[in-house]
Amino acid sequence: MSMKVIEINDSNIKVGDESGILCQSPGFALVTEDTLEIGDFAENHSRMQPTNSFNKYWHELNLEPISHSRKLRHHADLAYAQLVHLTGMADISQEVILSVPSNFSQEQLGILLGLARQTAFSPVGIVNTALVDSISALRKSQVLHADLQLHQVVLTLLIREENVLKVEKVVQVPGVGKQNFMNLMMQVATDLFIGQCRFNPQHDANSEQDLYNLLRAWLSNQGEEETVQLELKNNNSVHLAKLTRAHLLEVLGKYYKEINKQINTIGADFEGKLLLTENISGLPGFIDSISKAHDRAVLRGDQGIQACLEHRSLIANNKDEITLISKFKTSDLGIKNSPKKSEELQTEEATHALFANEAIEIRRLDIKNVLEGPDINRSSRTLNFIVEDLPEDVGIIDKTDKGIYFHSKTNSAILNGRTIIKGKHLLRLGDHIKFPKSVDEIRLIKVRDGEK
Repeated sequence: MSMKVIEINDSNIKVGDESGILCQSPGFALVTEDTLEIGDFAENHSRMQPTNSFNKYWHELNLEPISHSRKLRHHADLAYAQLVHLTGMADISQEVILSVPSNFSQEQLGILLGLARQTAFSPVGIVNTALVDSISALRKSQVLHADLQLHQVVLTLLIREENVLKVEKVVQVPGVGKQNFMNLMMQVATDLFIGQCRFNPQHDANSEQDLYNLLRAWLSNQGEEETVQLELKNNNSVHLAKLTRAHLLEVLGKYYKEINKQINTIGADFEGKLLLTENISGLPGFIDSISKAHDRAVLRGDQGIQACLEHRSLIANNKDEITLISKFKTSDLGIKNSPKKSEELQTEEATHALFANEAIEIRRLDIKNVLEGPDINRSSRTLNFIVEDLPEDVGIIDKTDKGIYFHSKTNSAILNGRTIIKGKHLLRLGDHIKFPKSVDEIRLIKVRDGEK
């Protein structure tokens, strides 16, 4: 079996291998007298049982006693439970590289390594996530990596000098994590329901949880619509509230200002690349809030995982004494510095989707699965596959100001030869999408002026 990577970020812990991301799990735990639930289930019930819900055990990973729970000794117990949970989800039983955030202390790294060694898999290396993410920007002398966790944003400045790419500085921006954004959105939505239909969803634990789950799902699959209609059912009644994107961005803007203040402070004379993870770039309107002076790029969801695997020999180089890898010799990375054209190619954006021998301009393209041939929708904005065991609505390719995204509605889509999970995935020129048992594929191409 192939080596796997576990990328630790409490907002969305990922497990992946060479085929892509295998599973994801938020850092939530729900502890009752009889059960311990981890991940999505725990988050989807966190508002219903707030006293039994935990989401700071990665943020505050330690061995300090927990006084308000008889079933737990400390946060490390929950972190271990999540590692075991991930082991089952992704069928991990072999060597694993652990990719960790820049803010982890030496004590936390030691705890994590100790927990990992008690699981069914074998940890063989630990590497800084920002470092492996930054390999893609190696030609720059400086890289500023921005990532969103549950309770903070972490900014990592990396520099390349004397043939070494290394972590230079780490800044934690507290109070602007994913949970802070969710709490703010909950309050905005609650005020709208009260003002528009005299219904307070936070007066009842069930409706509060329904609202949280609704906003969480929207955040994961948001489009560019100017108005979002929120619908909640309570006591056989349906309550509707309209949320405008402009109002939401105005409210979220105070958090964006705090993040950008730190970015601009670190990068006052910054001429390198600003790398944004999918977690932070997915915040509504955040990319537009960043100074245009910054040369920025959005990382793929599995980019760091693939970099870990590609450079595993540099990370898992001493299984007997595992230490954090926080720098690479650039000569060891095997990246040539000469081909300037390849850099230019990466900045070009696709204009058309090539499908069934036809180039279709990319604006918004619906991807459907239709098994009955005569009834296939021949709309010029719809790409129709004919594949068994797939839902009818497969996904959307959408061109936005942030770039071109594939909103996958199935866990079966194959992007560039790797299976991906549901959600939003950034697309670039040359990417190709297909599905199991399908001979057709979608390829992103660029049609230049004058070409037919």
